[in-house]
Amino acid sequence: MSDADAEAEPIDVDFGEDGLVPAVAQDADSGEVLMLAYVSPEALERTRETGEAHYYSRSREELWHKGGSSGHTQSVREVRVDCDADTLLYLVEQEGGACHTGHRSCFHRTIDGENVGERVFDPDEVY
Repeated sequence: MSDADAEAEPIDVDFGEDGLVPAVAQDADSGEVLMLAYVSPEALERTRETGEAHYYSRSREELWHKGGSSGHTQSVREVRVDCDADTLLYLVEQEGGACHTGHRSCFHRTIDGENVGERVFDPDEVY
């Protein structure tokens, strides 16, 4: 029997000692990697309930609805979990930019400092 034929069972995500797992947000259509953030059990639950991405802000120590203040939300088409059940992949439809700097993706620079990404909004006007 193949994995596809097996009855699907919910995965217990391993949130580890700090109660967080990394989550990569990827454009569901293009495959572009948009950002990486952290997810708590509550953030995952809210994401699944609402269909919009929720994360946990380590700097603010609070639940964070992506786009809650900017309007640049992420509609989550699917949540995937890696083989160790300690990392998530959010396949999303991104509204506006994913990065607080105004770029579509947080991965808009090379290691040498070259800007290779598209700026899609002015953060001074949004925040």
